[in-house]
Amino acid sequence: MHFKIPKEKEVPLGCITPAPVTEQPMMITGNWRIYRPVIDAEKCNLCMSCIIFCPDACWQLNAEEDEPVWNAKYCKGCSICINECTSGALTQAYELDFEDGVVRLEKPF
Repeated sequence: MHFKIPKEKEVPLGCITPAPVTEQPMMITGNWRIYRPVIDAEKCNLCMSCIIFCPDACWQLNAEEDEPVWNAKYCKGCSICINECTSGALTQAYELDFEDGVVRLEKPF
């Protein structure tokens, strides 16, 4: 069988697909997290390890203030950023110790 794939759903040659340019609200995975990374801005040396090693791109550089910013909605709590931090600026804290708690979806799927 041969299926006609709509042009907007075709996968580019080499199977490299562009990353979404906006947040995907139905793909929130922060509710999987048990522990979250906490940054100590005083210790941060802007090595960018958190940004480079995060598998879900939950860290971004705020260029105006020269500091990494964490996106809680998509962080699964894998702790890779904590392990890779060269200055020890990132530590692990229990998720339920925070007022905002765990990010939850109103409707699972």
